[in-house]
Amino acid sequence: MTITLNHTIVPAHDKEASAQFFARIFGLKVEAPLGHFAVVHVNDTLTLDFADSEKFESHHYAFHVSDEEFDTIFARVKEAGLEYSSDPMHQNKGQMNHRKGGRGFYFLDPNGHNLELLTRG
Repeated sequence: MTITLNHTIVPAHDKEASAQFFARIFGLKVEAPLGHFAVVHVNDTLTLDFADSEKFESHHYAFHVSDEEFDTIFARVKEAGLEYSSDPMHQNKGQMNHRKGGRGFYFLDPNGHNLELLTRG
C-alpha cells in the first residue's frame, strides 16, 4: 500500500494572507475556500489548508523541488526581500546548503513557520 499525505492544516494569524503569501512564493494559486480553510493545492495529492488561529507553535514544512523550480522559487524569495539561511536555526543567513549534492535553504513565512526548499531528498 502506498500512503500519500492528502492535506495538512497550517495555522495562521490571517489564513487568507498566509495562503496568498505561500502561493505567490511557490508559484501556486489559492483555491476556492473549503469550509473555513484557505486552500493551496501543492501538487496532485496535497493541499495546505490554512486556518485562522490566535496561538500556535511554528511548524516546519519541507518541499522537494526540481532544480528549475528551485531557481524560480529562490528568485521569488530574494525578490520579496525574505531572509534565508542554509540551516534550520537560521544561523547562516544569506547562505545555501549543498546536502547530498543538491541545494537547499530555509526561510520563515509571516507566521514564523520554517519553510525549507531542497533539490535532493
